[in-house]
Amino acid sequence: MKWLEDSIMMQRGVGAGREPVEHHLTEDVQKTFHYTIGPYSEPVLHVKPGDRIVVDTRDAFGGKLTDENDRPSEKLEVPFLNPQNGPVMIEGAEKGDVVAVHIEKMSPRGPDPHGFCAMIQNFGGLTGTDYTALLNEPLPEKVRKIRIDEENVYWSRRHTLPYRPHIGTLSLSPELDSINSLTPDQHGGNMDVPDMGPGSITYLPVRSPGGRLFIGDAHACQGDGEVCGTAVEYQSTTTVRVDLIKGWKIAWPRLENEDALMSIGSARPLEDATRIAYRELILWMAADYGFDKWDAYMMLSQVGKVRLGNFVDPKYTVGAMIAKRYLK
Repeated sequence: MKWLEDSIMMQRGVGAGREPVEHHLTEDVQKTFHYTIGPYSEPVLHVKPGDRIVVDTRDAFGGKLTDENDRPSEKLEVPFLNPQNGPVMIEGAEKGDVVAVHIEKMSPRGPDPHGFCAMIQNFGGLTGTDYTALLNEPLPEKVRKIRIDEENVYWSRRHTLPYRPHIGTLSLSPELDSINSLTPDQHGGNMDVPDMGPGSITYLPVRSPGGRLFIGDAHACQGDGEVCGTAVEYQSTTTVRVDLIKGWKIAWPRLENEDALMSIGSARPLEDATRIAYRELILWMAADYGFDKWDAYMMLSQVGKVRLGNFVDPKYTVGAMIAKRYLK
């Protein structure tokens, strides 16, 4: 892919020129999956910049939903949702650096691949929740089991959806705090941005020695907002290549693909997440692409695009984008 050769990761990554060593982070190697993202858990893998990691992820329900007759309130225990692989230590990563994660491939895992989508009590975009306290009765609990392959998501007899996988939760460790795996913030976390799939590179700010990479929450497909609270959650084999960019100080996660750059912000209310994302994109355009800050601000008012990650988690996530053709 020509664009990959010209990407920020390949132009600035310290491991871009070396032959990657491949590591396989199986469930046996992982042993304990994590429900918090922070600097205190024991590393499961040490890699060098430029290495490739094949990761066997669990679904967001930890495999506890197996049948459409399951009731999430009986099978699932909050906060033990969204299990994460990791932490993976990247050699040489220090505070003030950036770890680049290129998602190369995502495949369904297991002999009879299925995903699950569920309606969970007091969770989702169109119901009262613990954070949006209303007196309405909880919505009904529903579980849908969906057959998937590397081309399609077989939603129903009537509808076949395209297989468009992405990683819902990707992050490095915060410097001090340990944050639950359902919450997105400056470290990354449960952003649920549909663009974060094969062919994308996510840039994450390093705040803890080694970076401490966490990954999980694979989605076979998802619409903007993840409105019912869950995507087609599935266990995956996800292949990533990681690299390290020294001395690139960024405050929030960023994303690059063939056509666009994106800055990602997470907050409540939703407009504050959007403000963060657009501010970071403006600062990026000024710092690295020669724009006057106010010109970038005015230009994004004409050509900027917004991607809604989720508005169901403890914080909402928004990506602000600009097409690369405007950066030349």
